[in-house]
Amino acid sequence: MSGDAPDRRRSSARSREALLRAATELFSERGYDRTTIREIGERAGVDAALISRYFGSKALLYVAVLRAEHGDTAPDDLLTGPRLREVAERAERRGPVPLLRVAVQSSSDQAAQDAARAALQARLVEPLRARFTREGRDRPGLRADVLVASVAGVLLARHSGAFDDLADADLDAIVDVLLEAWGGA
Repeated sequence: MSGDAPDRRRSSARSREALLRAATELFSERGYDRTTIREIGERAGVDAALISRYFGSKALLYVAVLRAEHGDTAPDDLLTGPRLREVAERAERRGPVPLLRVAVQSSSDQAAQDAARAALQARLVEPLRARFTREGRDRPGLRADVLVASVAGVLLARHSGAFDDLADADLDAIVDVLLEAWGGA
């Protein structure tokens, strides 16, 4: 009986890793909204109910995907061209992901809301706050919040159908306009 526990742990670790890998692939291929929990389970070759067991929800699985992709290394701030392009390209590929949605709309899933908010703060807001503090800007936290909210709004609005020029624009042109508006590098 005691010999079963290590096998079960290895199996659990393999299942968790398979779900994380499958979610990463599907979110990249189809976007967050167009990926179902069932599809993730199928691609991983495990029961989709394990998503709830290991991650809590689809949104929390997405946050785990972000952590797996980027680790704990602090990212550059959004005022660097490469970083803003990376965020914009990811949003373009994956659609309105929890990390951007949390900036403009709360979730009914409090755990997912908290995790997405923490990831938003760590990955987007805090690097800007640190930059503005180093530069001696007044209200660095407010500046960082406003800039991240602006970027999130632009990236989410791109697909809303409300803004023709924004929808038709090349992603690089949008990034250039954002950087120009905020005086980024």
